[in-house]
Amino acid sequence: MDDTDSAAGRAGGADLGTAPVISPGVQEPETPAREEPAVPKTYASDSFDPEFFGGIQFDTTADIVIPPSLIDQVIGQEHAVEVIKKAATQRRHVMMIGSPGTGKSMLAKAMSELLPKEEMQDILTYPNAEDSNNPIIRVVPAGRGKEIVAAHRAEARKRVSSRNTMLMVLILGILLFAFFSGQILMGLFIVIILLMAFRTMMPRDEAMVPKLIVSNKPDSKAPFVDGTGSHAGALLGDVRHDPFQSGGLETPAHDRVEAGAIHRAHKGVLFIDEINTLELSSQQSLLTALQEGEFPITGQSDRSSGAMVRTEPVPCRFIMIAAGNLDAMQGMHPALRSRIRGYGYEVYMSETMDDTPANRARLVRFIAQEVQNDGKIPHFDPSAVSEILREARRRSGRKGHLTLKLRDLGGLVRVAGDLARQAGDPATTMKHVVDAKQIARSVEDQISDEYIRRTRDYDLTIVSGTLVGRVNGLAVVGNDAGSVLPITAEVTPSQGAGAVIATGLLKEIAQESIKNVSALIKKFSGTDIRKVDIHVQFIGTYNGVEGDSASVTVATAVISALEDIPVRQDVAMTGSLSVRGDVLPIGGVTYKIEAAAKAGIHTVIIPQSNLDDVLIEERYREMVTIIPVTRIEEVLKYALVPQDKEAFEKKLGLIGKHMEIPKMPEAAEKAEA
Repeated sequence: MDDTDSAAGRAGGADLGTAPVISPGVQEPETPAREEPAVPKTYASDSFDPEFFGGIQFDTTADIVIPPSLIDQVIGQEHAVEVIKKAATQRRHVMMIGSPGTGKSMLAKAMSELLPKEEMQDILTYPNAEDSNNPIIRVVPAGRGKEIVAAHRAEARKRVSSRNTMLMVLILGILLFAFFSGQILMGLFIVIILLMAFRTMMPRDEAMVPKLIVSNKPDSKAPFVDGTGSHAGALLGDVRHDPFQSGGLETPAHDRVEAGAIHRAHKGVLFIDEINTLELSSQQSLLTALQEGEFPITGQSDRSSGAMVRTEPVPCRFIMIAAGNLDAMQGMHPALRSRIRGYGYEVYMSETMDDTPANRARLVRFIAQEVQNDGKIPHFDPSAVSEILREARRRSGRKGHLTLKLRDLGGLVRVAGDLARQAGDPATTMKHVVDAKQIARSVEDQISDEYIRRTRDYDLTIVSGTLVGRVNGLAVVGNDAGSVLPITAEVTPSQGAGAVIATGLLKEIAQESIKNVSALIKKFSGTDIRKVDIHVQFIGTYNGVEGDSASVTVATAVISALEDIPVRQDVAMTGSLSVRGDVLPIGGVTYKIEAAAKAGIHTVIIPQSNLDDVLIEERYREMVTIIPVTRIEEVLKYALVPQDKEAFEKKLGLIGKHMEIPKMPEAAEKAEA
């Protein structure tokens, strides 16, 4: 544990939550000593150490001052905030890449607030007398568009009223003449012909009224338009289909034109998340709009009558903020990304921030923001805030860090607040947060629990006794759930050159980790594995396995099968393995330990370098003992139960021989110096 973590523990009483820890080199592994787990200090609403919260003193989060501007409410993304400020000043495009819930959309909205003040504009479409399929585009100052449309409609109504009055007088005259002349049927026939002629031959005054497709208020700020998930018509504009294309019933082309997100974002910000989900044709059109600053509207369906219509170029001078996960860059149109890089910035969003008093104070403000934005839940007292901060540590998965996946953390805040409101409590307390963590579990966590129960029912997970070639591994499901991953190994005579055969839908990295294990097998056993086939099975991996965190487990299972040495089944393990036998760090260690505890496994072996990452829930602390290791020899010494311990330890020494560095001759030392 580093100094920052120690200081945090002293100031806030936020204990790491680790289970008792023993070292294999200190005592016999068969009887590991248990230490009493530390009881975390909690805060009452009227008694807490303000230093833990960065010097903030509050009774509830209602006392926390929230900055009025969005850019100042962004937490933990200092680099991104700096880029957004520069991009807003210079009107540059930005691409933000990072995990969901790290603040990309909030930064995009903040940018629209930071854009320099400009005179906003309205955009209208007018009928084109020369070519009805090519509507005219006119741009006017903001607010003026509604006045123009209103004036045209009033004039049209006046002309229609005048024409209708004249028509009624004419019809009345014809009917009177027909009545007095005794030609009533002829008169009715003439009236019908007259009405039809007026219907088809007289111009439709309403059809000449322009259409306002982009409207802004005179004092409005730069618009923010979220085009995420938009189809081509919603993004680029479209022309509605006209089922009545003749006979005087058709709708004028200019009246069927609909502006797209790129046009409504004129002089503002267009935000597109998951940019790679856009079709390549839409991305190409988006690139054209970025380059030209204008884009004509046409029908997006080839079989629609709107496909015949194409307006004059419509202004769309917007700032684009594209966002997505790491895979977004692979699905982007190369030219579109090049345009952003050449005329803007690329930003990678941080997923964690250092666990310091200043950053804890920012998270306190985040909780206050979430409560205020929700508007339906009571504010949090210091004890509830401290528990949220502890959960932020857990979800970071790194020692000395706090998570920045704040959307998920905000979900926990809202569920805890709902429980407090349901109970009629004036403030949300630690109890509400603890209860909320049980209710607001992810689907993956719930699936993991169900899977563990089923494997216990059918003896797929064995947690007692010893077995040859079978080891309890650990895996991560999703982002916040763990699972027990049994791995078995068997050795059979080879019909060829010998091979390591692994099954269980292993993906690329997992397959490579199996190859690394074979080097250690040769080192330990001294067996010519060319004469045998080694079969490794990952049990119950219906969705496949990725990553190398099962390397230690595979090595243990194979060595057990090769040497016919039983493995303790009350032990689970996780860790990556180098070809030289070093146990390397892995991810999700906290969730893996909790999964082992749920399954009834009492001892978990983890990499030493992951020890400070452990932040298990209090209810699991007395259920497991954690064994931190640095070498595969330590894993084997603890997990295997050999009959001949002396011979076994001698073989363990063979693996570590490569660690002995021969002393350099004196002459060579002087030459190197």
